Amino acid sequence: MDYLRIGTAQDLENKKEKLIFRIFEILPGTISWISLFLAVFLSWRRPRLISFFILGFIIYWFVKSIYLSFHLKSGFERMRKHEKIDWIKKLEELPTAQYSLSTINNWYDIYHLVLFPNYKEPYEVIKEGLESFLNSDYPKDKIAVVLSFEERAGAERKEVAERIKKEFEGKFFKLLITFHPDNLPNEIAGHGSNDAWAAKKAKEKIFDPLNIPYENVIISSFDVDTRVFPKYFSCLTYHYLTCKSPTKTSFQPVPLYVNNIWQAPIISRIFSFSSTFWQIMCQERPEKLISFSGHAMSFKALVEVGFKQRNIISDDSRIFWQCFFKYDGDYRVVPIFYPISMDANVGENFWRTLINLYKQQKRWAYGVGDIPYFLFAFFKNKKISLKKKISRGFELIEGHWSWAVAPIMIFLLGWLPTILGGTEFSHSLISYNLPKITSRIMTLAMIGLIGSIHFSLLLLPPKPKDNGRFKYFMFVLGWFLVPLTMVFFSAFPALDAQTRWVLGKYMGFWVTPKIRKTDV
Repeated sequence: MDYLRIGTAQDLENKKEKLIFRIFEILPGTISWISLFLAVFLSWRRPRLISFFILGFIIYWFVKSIYLSFHLKSGFERMRKHEKIDWIKKLEELPTAQYSLSTINNWYDIYHLVLFPNYKEPYEVIKEGLESFLNSDYPKDKIAVVLSFEERAGAERKEVAERIKKEFEGKFFKLLITFHPDNLPNEIAGHGSNDAWAAKKAKEKIFDPLNIPYENVIISSFDVDTRVFPKYFSCLTYHYLTCKSPTKTSFQPVPLYVNNIWQAPIISRIFSFSSTFWQIMCQERPEKLISFSGHAMSFKALVEVGFKQRNIISDDSRIFWQCFFKYDGDYRVVPIFYPISMDANVGENFWRTLINLYKQQKRWAYGVGDIPYFLFAFFKNKKISLKKKISRGFELIEGHWSWAVAPIMIFLLGWLPTILGGTEFSHSLISYNLPKITSRIMTLAMIGLIGSIHFSLLLLPPKPKDNGRFKYFMFVLGWFLVPLTMVFFSAFPALDAQTRWVLGKYMGFWVTPKIRKTDV
């Protein structure tokens, strides 16, 4: 089997390779659990040793948070700057000699393909996304949209499809409505498999019949709640035409989870902006960037790699690794510092929102399955330099380990040595100072939240008229719940996801409900 298409160890027939891949699946969760076990065990048996480690760990993350805060500020300013640029004008003024592709004679030769897979999302959510494409500044006769419904969602979807077709047909270069069949072999029903189906249909029914070169097509893979800002397509086109090797590059906008932010409960709001801020900070370090939700890429690369995998959950990050190994490490992600917006996680009520938030974070963290995929491909592909493999591999493993372990180590384990260390340790100087130093560092870190509060307030959409100013107060107050939310709605879901890989209890794709209501 082509190693680029592996989802889990069960996809391999060779017993030796299956065992190797299975070991790689077990590895991330094992490392996380051993780390936590050692922290507890050493707090009991070697309290002095673990105390110094905990202090060093907390100081390291404090310094790292300061470092990342500068990236956040820089990234935010670049995003605001890019929002003000007239990208169409820049395209018109761009000399043909500066185009990265020799096959392009004019920027107008670039087509945009938007994949819009959906499950049971309301008609209004789909409509809002399509309207945002129409409101963009890019020529609509160069934008093709594939709206791919799930056949398993039932007959009601056909009524929605007809309604969409009646309202939007003829307003784009092409509007293709298709239904992703249920129970296709070797696939997991979800965003990735639907996305792959939609892309193949676009190839067969739009670009092949018209003989449009694949390198002339930029494909954006969106969730159905995505709305683009007015200059998204023109900004993306400019970056595509001017970057090095555009057909071996993914392009990452900044995801803002603000469509329904005023309806979201306090914890959901904090997670929405935390996800945005993390992506902004990541974009400031492009050498470490991996494609995330709402990314774009050359249609040529997508076809050559064989489209997205249909047997995985985390398709947005996996398509990067597919291309990375397909092109022997000659693949990268370029940040475009231009926003798109999506929904915050909102359930039918507060408690349902918390449950949905946990499930969403677990699904995202399930992307830890990229680690066994990477490690297996590490040994399969001999053409990528060892330095690049180690660098990329360390970032991938450390990122998922920190996701699951760091919040617990920082916010919970700092007190364990004083509790478990025994009488002798309790009378030591380090025992006396550990809680004080930890508390003071955490207090300083909380002061750093002022920057997050500032930027989040700047990103808020206009407040609905029926929402009083008390909403702003609650919004600010929510940021001080970060320690609690990071443990219970970030670290725990990540540990849950990693443990599932350890036990071989593979997940299916859980669809985040898209609910719009004013009484949440």
